[in-house]
Amino acid sequence: QVQLVESGGGLVQPGGSLRLSCAASGSIFSTNDMGWYRQAPGKEREFVALFIGGINTRYANSVKGRFTISRDNAKNAVYLQMNSLKPEDTAVYYCYAHSYGDYWGQGTQVTVSS
Repeated sequence: QVQLVESGGGLVQPGGSLRLSCAASGSIFSTNDMGWYRQAPGKEREFVALFIGGINTRYANSVKGRFTISRDNAKNAVYLQMNSLKPEDTAVYYCYAHSYGDYWGQGTQVTVSS
């Protein structure tokens, strides 16, 4: 079992920045995939960024160059630095981990609006 707890969401103006954090506990290891997905109102959940095998990273085209995923294995944590935020980035952001199954956090709301 893996538990994921996100934090760091909020309201930000277009062009601003936010940093999301996800703390993992349970059967999670540095080589497990961990990352972020998001779900906007009325839309399906979509991929944002991922650490694959604990080393390689992958990003959705819509966030490349603006978002950066990072990981602290000592703390079992993954982060998402979001810069140059746009209104279309507004969504609930979910932390994800794969460890003998898929696990999700409860989500944190990010709202980009003036």
